[in-house]
Amino acid sequence: MSVLTGGHSATDLARERKFGSLYSRNARAVVGRGLMAAKSSTWLVLVSGFFEPVLFLLAMGVGMGSIVGTVQGPGGLEISYAAYIAPALLAVSAMNGAIYDSTWNVFFKMNFARLYQGMLYTSLGPLDVAIGEIFLALLRGLLYATGFTAVMGVMGLLTSWWAILVIPASVLIAFGFASFGMGITSFMKTFQQMDWINFFLLPMFLFSATFYPLSVYPQPIQWFIQAMPLWHGVELLRQISVGSFSPATAIHVGYYIVMIALGIMLTTGRLRQLFLK
Repeated sequence: MSVLTGGHSATDLARERKFGSLYSRNARAVVGRGLMAAKSSTWLVLVSGFFEPVLFLLAMGVGMGSIVGTVQGPGGLEISYAAYIAPALLAVSAMNGAIYDSTWNVFFKMNFARLYQGMLYTSLGPLDVAIGEIFLALLRGLLYATGFTAVMGVMGLLTSWWAILVIPASVLIAFGFASFGMGITSFMKTFQQMDWINFFLLPMFLFSATFYPLSVYPQPIQWFIQAMPLWHGVELLRQISVGSFSPATAIHVGYYIVMIALGIMLTTGRLRQLFLK
């Protein structure tokens, strides 16, 4: 029979002692601090990442699209080239928003502002910090996704009511990249090392079937592309945008769920290792 102390069983108290240094259930304090800091920053920096995929859509989708004409979309549907690349660029937009907040912002806070050290000297645990910072990255990803979806609507590229689901799906994509981005950044100590992030992001953007179908690549290259996270995001949003679903849809969603879980574990473990020795 368990012994109750202050309304809690001995088992509950033991569990709190074990995980108390890891998670204090106060991630909202990290989010609140981030939102207050955002008020004093320039909005031009915040929205700058939104315009890059929009410009790509205008240049490639409208400009080159007038030459390409229609292409085969999910489920064999014939769609315009602009409608083909727009969901892919939305996935890129969600990725960019999440990556910026979870890498460069985290790099500065960790190595120059020493912000996380100060947070972890309080009752906050590494999981609180990880959840709070990832949530802030998701807000940026949500902002980019909503704005870009509105642009798609204005351009007449939303052909199905299912397309409204591209916004929560974009947040899922942003969540996956943000959770891993923060963990990977914890290993970076110099600006030169941070350049490696862009070194990997650019090829992933260009070769994740963003502008061309996967079939144009040799089979070994296709296998490599299908292992990359952005390809799963591109395919997921393409399927949702036209309302064409298949068993592969569940695989794409499952990929990001696993990515999120592993990313949070990596980030939490790294913060604990670095600041709670």
